[in-house]
Amino acid sequence: MTTRRLVLTRSAAVIGAASSGLLLPQLVQAQSNKVRVGFMLPYTGTFAQLGVAIENGFRMALNEQGGKLGGREVEFFKVDDESNPAKGIENAQRLVQRDRVDVLVGTVHSGVQMGIHRVARDTGVLSLIPNAGVHAATRALCAPNVFRTSFTNSQPTLALGKAMVERGHKKAVWITWNYAAGEEAYEGFEQSYTAAGGTIVKKLGLPFPNVEFQALLTEIAALKPDAVACFFAGGGAAKFLRDFHAAGLHKTIQLYGSGFLTEGVLEAAGEAANGVLTTMHYSDSLDTPRNKKFRLEYAKAFKMQPDVYAVQGYDTGLLLVQGANKVKGDLSNKKDLYAALEGAVIDSPRGKWTMSKAHNPVQDIYLRKVDNKENKVIGIAQKAVADPATGCKMA
Repeated sequence: MTTRRLVLTRSAAVIGAASSGLLLPQLVQAQSNKVRVGFMLPYTGTFAQLGVAIENGFRMALNEQGGKLGGREVEFFKVDDESNPAKGIENAQRLVQRDRVDVLVGTVHSGVQMGIHRVARDTGVLSLIPNAGVHAATRALCAPNVFRTSFTNSQPTLALGKAMVERGHKKAVWITWNYAAGEEAYEGFEQSYTAAGGTIVKKLGLPFPNVEFQALLTEIAALKPDAVACFFAGGGAAKFLRDFHAAGLHKTIQLYGSGFLTEGVLEAAGEAANGVLTTMHYSDSLDTPRNKKFRLEYAKAFKMQPDVYAVQGYDTGLLLVQGANKVKGDLSNKKDLYAALEGAVIDSPRGKWTMSKAHNPVQDIYLRKVDNKENKVIGIAQKAVADPATGCKMA
């Protein structure tokens, strides 16, 4: 812990000096032999816990290497992105131009991610995405220096349709917020469900972040589908689960969702979440030696339990470690570095995964069922799910 505090203190001192315009030439020179890693994550507001979990996981992966990347010491720089898309470009430029980071790690919010993405494409800085699932980053706007370690918004739902039809649920209603993440999740669901022989009776939506579900639940009751599939997350997901249950729909209609429906909200949802089925690339309850070891070590290091965001941060660190080791710490050797990242096999707590040509994980998606406030894995919904990478042409 002493070493970690020292690193944080030194980072804070450098950041403080830089923001005051006092970053002296000799200080820059003294730091030049270190790999400069910039975190652009939410540290305040709704997504603050997610940002902390991602950073914790990333640091844990590096700590397993003695805190080094390819044998080089690491200097950390941090910017709170505030989950504010309007500040995305400005904040990313601070890390790249002011702090001269070699690697930019971020972020959670897809709108903010697009700001980072623009700076990454303009400057060529290595950009590692530990969460945001926005399609464009690894589709039409894919880039050689941008790698994602999490998911695309449609990846969990690409595995959902077949699981639903196999359980006899052939007529479904889809419901989500009318915003980009919801639309992208629907893309995966529509493709997988219709391909498996299912029929989408109706697609319902409401403005983000509206949580007045009653009128739509009444419409669902009248439609009498076999199942409802959805994309909601956070507090809105907990409210939807409670309202769906309170309306009595759970008695006759099976509820499914992208895994974010039940991720981190089971306490708030209570018994209303019981029996809900979701597809996701990770589960706390994944019964493997690799996951158990990770969860134990994370809990020891940070005095809290890890979640999917911690795993994604950890895997981001594992990916960078592989690349840096391959080029012996010379991150300026971009050709060999990118080749190493593209060819990486990540031995993750979620299960081993590889990197697609568009720089997105090819990974197993699990089918999970909520039982007593736990997302329990009941099988693999689909193995080696890859995003279609529509429109990606690497320069």
